Amino acid sequence: MNFKALAALTVAASAAPLVTAGPLAYGLCQTGCNVLVGACYAGAGFTFGVTIVGAPPAILACNAGLGTCMAACAATALLAPTP
Repeated sequence: MNFKALAALTVAASAAPLVTAGPLAYGLCQTGCNVLVGACYAGAGFTFGVTIVGAPPAILACNAGLGTCMAACAATALLAPTP
């Protein structure tokens, strides 16, 4: 890469706005959701990630809770500004 291209890239990168959304917070939030659904499955006597044919109502409730948790992560942690 020549000097002019490197200088142009440096100027463009320095002019980019500061990112204030929370991709790291989003990933941590999703990890928390997965830990909770794992505990929910364990409480129902199953293992999260294992295919279940004819899932019982407890597992369906765990899955619904996971969906709600993930949606909350997207709405708050990903889009909200973080310090």
